[in-house]
Amino acid sequence: MAKLVIVESPAKAKTIGKYLGKDYEVTASMGHIRDLPKSQLGIDVEHDYAPQYINIKDKSKLIKELKAKAKQADGVLLATDPDREGEAISWHLANILGLDPHEPNRVTFDEITKKGVKEGMAHPRAIDEDLFNAQQARRILDRLVGYKLSPFLWRKVRRGLSAGRVQSVAVRLIDDREKEIENFKPDEYWNVDATLGTGHKSFTARLASDSTGKKLLPKNEAEARAIEKGLEGAEYTVGELKKGKRAKQPTPAFITSTLQQEASRRLGFTATRTMRAAQTLYEGVDIAGHGTMGLITYMRTDSLRISDEALSAAHDYIKRTYGDSYALAKPRTFRSKSNAQDGHEAIRPTMIELSPMKIKDSLSADQFKLYKLVWERFIASQMAACVQDTVSADITAGEHLFKASGFSVRFDGYTRLYTETQDNDEEQGTNLPRLEEGEQLNLKELKPGQHFTQPPPRYTEATLIRELEENGIGRPSTYAPTLSTILQRGYVEREGKALKPTIVGETVTRLMKEQFGKIVDVKFTAEMEKELDEVEEGKTEWVGMMHHFYDDFTEMLQSAEKNMEGTKMKIPDEETDIVCELCGRKMVVRHGKYGKFLACPGFPECKNTKTLQQETPGNCPRCGKKVLAKKSKTGRTYYGCEDNPACGFMTWDIPLEEKCPRCGSSLFKTTGRMKMIHCLKEGCGYEKSAK
Repeated sequence: MAKLVIVESPAKAKTIGKYLGKDYEVTASMGHIRDLPKSQLGIDVEHDYAPQYINIKDKSKLIKELKAKAKQADGVLLATDPDREGEAISWHLANILGLDPHEPNRVTFDEITKKGVKEGMAHPRAIDEDLFNAQQARRILDRLVGYKLSPFLWRKVRRGLSAGRVQSVAVRLIDDREKEIENFKPDEYWNVDATLGTGHKSFTARLASDSTGKKLLPKNEAEARAIEKGLEGAEYTVGELKKGKRAKQPTPAFITSTLQQEASRRLGFTATRTMRAAQTLYEGVDIAGHGTMGLITYMRTDSLRISDEALSAAHDYIKRTYGDSYALAKPRTFRSKSNAQDGHEAIRPTMIELSPMKIKDSLSADQFKLYKLVWERFIASQMAACVQDTVSADITAGEHLFKASGFSVRFDGYTRLYTETQDNDEEQGTNLPRLEEGEQLNLKELKPGQHFTQPPPRYTEATLIRELEENGIGRPSTYAPTLSTILQRGYVEREGKALKPTIVGETVTRLMKEQFGKIVDVKFTAEMEKELDEVEEGKTEWVGMMHHFYDDFTEMLQSAEKNMEGTKMKIPDEETDIVCELCGRKMVVRHGKYGKFLACPGFPECKNTKTLQQETPGNCPRCGKKVLAKKSKTGRTYYGCEDNPACGFMTWDIPLEEKCPRCGSSLFKTTGRMKMIHCLKEGCGYEKSAK
């Protein structure tokens, strides 16, 4: 009789089943099978926070099938994901199927390959109760905050609102940044740049200081023009030249947060989209000539560790493909953060030989893009450094000193394959012409330029994930769902790639800061994450941690009730110029389950509502009517004809005022990494690069 192996998903079951053969039956639990009840708190706070788990309603038939299979099987192995959530699913399965959690009926796979599955099956263990308790404590914490705070928000702000332990901190970060931008007062400053020539070549140098070494940064035009006048007739002479060499090292293989950040910057993926593609790459894809196999290691990790076997395979591949000069004498290792859980490796390809182009035809578009990113990043992390020749030049002009610097690449190293994108402008290198100390230069242009200091930029998904990680808020499995939640609930909205708080988000954050300061305090939330890690490591008892948190939380809740007795915060309406055709009032923007909509302020007397539509400068390439900007249920902006659904035109590309030189139709700009401006009128085909 076959042994029963239970995993979470059918895709994973299919891949693992292929490796285990006929002696095993592999089936899926379809994620969690038990949880806290939706309709009530489900936690006995008077008796050590005992959770009242129930079978998930829609899983009744599946549970019955799993019980029948387990009864007939020659043993049961629980092979859910190797993290807190996976351990919790296994714990609940063990309880439902009558398995002893202390017996070795738990197996884990860091990679879904023949080797990875055999390795996992060879080392069964008992369910890790510390790991389960860490998940249980997080679930109970979040339930207590959500179920106790939400009714308070309904009474004091508006029905339908919710708060969360991590999501509220994320919204606060976005709201604080918005306030910082609003309160920012720009300072004027001027740069004075000289375009200088030597022979047939020219370069730019920037004013740095006077002859005494005092830094010069004009604060206004008058100061800049005075410097410009003082430079009239000056001779520009090359002073000290500093030449050097530097080695740029590659970045390490991805962890969850860096994968989400780079996929956002480079591919325009949301965190949810990234993790969806990564999950399929981990669980298994049918590859021509190889069958179904997992292509990457487990993708919820904060460890930078790489196995010796993978390092050796990368070294051999680099040496064979790129040559000895690109291979390292010994593997490059990276140190994980002090609070990283080192149970997993970093995210890497499971088979180095399967380069992205070899298997492109077997992958979906998203799978290919993400696999290419993971594969190239890992291989590059084990390639030789990029070596650059650097030069900096001091250039004297009368009583003033200008500076110019640049670099040239002596050896491309890992950059031949991959370079990480940046949230800000990447380093720009000026390839300076050959200069000699004492050389006289020709002034071609002296140009003062006005500038203003800039406020900090709004967060994007990439920079918010980085901020959460750096502050120790959330863990690899929580970044994507946190972002998804705050967008879906209308506390935050996207403006291009930037995240900004809505009026609802600002109002709720203000209340939370005033009445529940600890809950939205970054340091406090980070400490809670550390305590959860200590529960996982067996250093802290989870019930004691819950008592410590809940006593403080109860006090805050009681104090807030007292402070706001008889008062209610009003979410200000955003008035528009659109007139209600039923009563003549100006309609306002309201927030609902699926985002913003137009409503008559005369409610309940007038119940008129409309879909909120924002006009764009573009016209429909099919019928010529206006193109409107709309929001999808996930908060992403798309564009459609005002005559939809009759017309049917819809695109993610941004409509422009610019008209097509061939047919006169509106042009559209793509939103991907390779930005193009193109015409969408059928049969035209006009396109150009977007500068």
